Amino acid sequence: MELHIDAIKRDLTGLAAALGDEAVTDQWRRFAETIEPALRLRLMDLFSEVALSLNDQLANGHVEVRLAGRDPELVFVDETVEPSEPAPGDDLSARITLRLPDGLKASLEVVATREGISTNAWIVRALARALEPRQTRRSSNRLQGYARS
Repeated sequence: MELHIDAIKRDLTGLAAALGDEAVTDQWRRFAETIEPALRLRLMDLFSEVALSLNDQLANGHVEVRLAGRDPELVFVDETVEPSEPAPGDDLSARITLRLPDGLKASLEVVATREGISTNAWIVRALARALEPRQTRRSSNRLQGYARS
């Protein structure tokens, strides 16, 4: 992102140089420096919109915007779950009755079918993920974790 912000600042300064004298160029150079935080924020907004747009098109996984220092990265997170054997003592025999609106049930069935698993397996997986602790840790200049909209 740094390269793009520097290029925008150079473009603004170059345009100012073509329009006027050294005083005008100096004013535009200072203006370009002043708008850098706003440019950085708008580019982060753009990255977030791109990630959300890509997420709508992905069947398995999602795209996260991660910061490495001050630079955003788009990272694909594969959510394909390989079927696994139940852990010892996990006999999957507990039952609950769950009442859902018809529309939600239909949506769950479509998503589960698209992922090639049963609706029950999809719900169990979703519940297990919801209960996983979300870890966000700060190490040096990198913030790790994610946010979903």
